[in-house]
Amino acid sequence: MEREMGPESARQSLGRWLEAVLASRGQANAVFDILAVLQSEDQEEIQEAVRTCSRLFGALLERGELFVGPLPSEEMVMAGSRGAVRKYKVWMRHRYHSCCNRLGELLAHSSFQVKELALSTLLKFVQLEGTHPLEKPKWEGNYLFPRKLFKLVLGGLLSPEEDHSLLLSQFREYLEYDDIRYHTMQAAADALARVSDRHPEVSLTFWNNAFTLLSAVSLPRQERSLSNFYVPRSGPSDKWKVTHLREHRKAFQAMWLSLLKHKLPLSLYKKVLVIMHDSVLPHLAQPTLMIDFLSSAYDLGGAVSLLALNGLFILIHQHNLEYPDFYRKLYGLLDPSVFHVKYRARFFHLADLFLSSSHLPAYLVAAFAKRLARLALTAPPEALLMVLPFICNLLRRHPACRVLVHRPQGPELDADPFDPAEEDPAKSRALESCLWELQALQRHYHPEVSKAASVINQVLSVPEVSIAPLLELTTYELFEQDLKKKGPEPVPLEFIPAQGLLGRRDDLCAQHFTLS
Repeated sequence: MEREMGPESARQSLGRWLEAVLASRGQANAVFDILAVLQSEDQEEIQEAVRTCSRLFGALLERGELFVGPLPSEEMVMAGSRGAVRKYKVWMRHRYHSCCNRLGELLAHSSFQVKELALSTLLKFVQLEGTHPLEKPKWEGNYLFPRKLFKLVLGGLLSPEEDHSLLLSQFREYLEYDDIRYHTMQAAADALARVSDRHPEVSLTFWNNAFTLLSAVSLPRQERSLSNFYVPRSGPSDKWKVTHLREHRKAFQAMWLSLLKHKLPLSLYKKVLVIMHDSVLPHLAQPTLMIDFLSSAYDLGGAVSLLALNGLFILIHQHNLEYPDFYRKLYGLLDPSVFHVKYRARFFHLADLFLSSSHLPAYLVAAFAKRLARLALTAPPEALLMVLPFICNLLRRHPACRVLVHRPQGPELDADPFDPAEEDPAKSRALESCLWELQALQRHYHPEVSKAASVINQVLSVPEVSIAPLLELTTYELFEQDLKKKGPEPVPLEFIPAQGLLGRRDDLCAQHFTLS
C-alpha cells in the first residue's frame, strides 16, 4: 500500500479491500492493509479506516465468522492440525482484537472527530458482541455482555493524560440504557479501585475524567423493573441482576466508594460535596456509609464544611444520624468570611433549617442570634438584608430569646457579657446580653438596612419573614433596585432663571462689578 495516498485514494482502496475480504476468505490478508491505514497520520484517512473497520467486523460478527470461546494463541492454532475454517476464525478474531485496541488508542487522538468516531464504533461493537457473543453461555438463559471490550472503552475514557470532558458528554447519551449504565458503574469501580496500582501518583486529569463520568450516572428514583437495554434481548430474565434497581444501587454505591476511598484534590473534593446531597445520597443502597466522609469534611472547616452541611442534613433528618457537637461546629462556621463565600446562600438556607426546631435550648438560639448580630456590624448591605430578617425569625420562633431586645436595664456596651471568641455557644453568655448591634444598624447608611433593623422596635409579628428571596441577593441587584426607585417630587428651584454668576435681578454686585 502506498503511504502517501490521500483521503480520496484511501477511500477507494479501503472500499476495494473491504469488498475483497467479505467476498472471499482467500483475500483475508487485505485486513492488514485496512488496519495499516488506522496508523495513518492523516485525520481523514483514519476516519475512513475506522468506518471501514466498522463495516468489516460488523459484518463478520453478524455472519458468525469470528471464533467463539476462550481465544487460543494465534501461533498455536496455525501450527496445529485443526481445520482451515477454525484457523480462519481464530486468525480473524485476533485481527478484530487488534482493531479494537487501536480504536481504544484513538480515543486519545488530537482530533475530536476521530475520538468521537472511535467511541461510536467501539460501542457499536459492544452491541454486536452482545447480540452475537464471542463466548459460550455457561447455562441456558445466561446473561452475556462483552465486559472485556466495554472495560477497554471505559479505560480509554478515564485517561490520566487526556481531558475527555467533551467525549464523556457524548458517552452520556448511552447511559440512558440500563445495561450500559450498570456495566459502566461496575467497570468504573474496578478502574478506580486499581488506579493507585497502575499510577503511584494519580493525575488531576484522571480525577476530573472520573468525576465527570460518575456525576453523569443517574438512577431511576422509583423501584421498577429495568428493561431498556442497548444490547437487544429477546426476553429479559428476573434472574439477571441488570434488571433490578437494587442491584444498580449496589453498583452505584460501590462506584462512589471506590472514588471516595482515595485522597482527592481539594477542587474535586468540593465538587463531590456540591452534588452529594442531590445526585449521590438518594441513589445509594446504604446512605449511612457516607457518615465518615461527610463528618470528616465537616470537621475541616471553611468552605468545605459549608458544602458538607447539605449531606449531613439529609443523614440527620432522614437517616437518624446522631452527630455530637453538631451545633457547636455550626456555630464555629459563623465568621466574617461567611458573608463573602461562594456558597453563602446554601449555608444560610441550611442554617435556617437546622435552627427551625422549637425544641432547641434558648441559650443556643441566643448564641446564634448574638454572633450573627455582631458579624452584621461589618457585613455588606446585601448580606445585611438577609441576616437581619434571619435574626428576627429566630426571635419569633423562640420567645424566650426576646429578652435580647427587651432588656432596658442591660449592661453598658463596654461591659457586654457576650464573649465573641468563645467557640462553645453554651459558654458564650449570649442570653445575658442584648442585641445592641441591631439598634446600631438602625443608623446604617443604606435606608433598606436601617428599615430592616428597625423591625425590632415594634412587636414582632407571628408569621416569619421568608428569607428565600434574599439569600442570593447581590450588590448589583441591590444597586439596580435603588436605580428603579421613584424619588420624591421635584425639589422647588429659583423661579427666575439666573443669567450668570452675578446675573440675578437687583444684585448689588452685578450693578458695580462685571466678570470679564
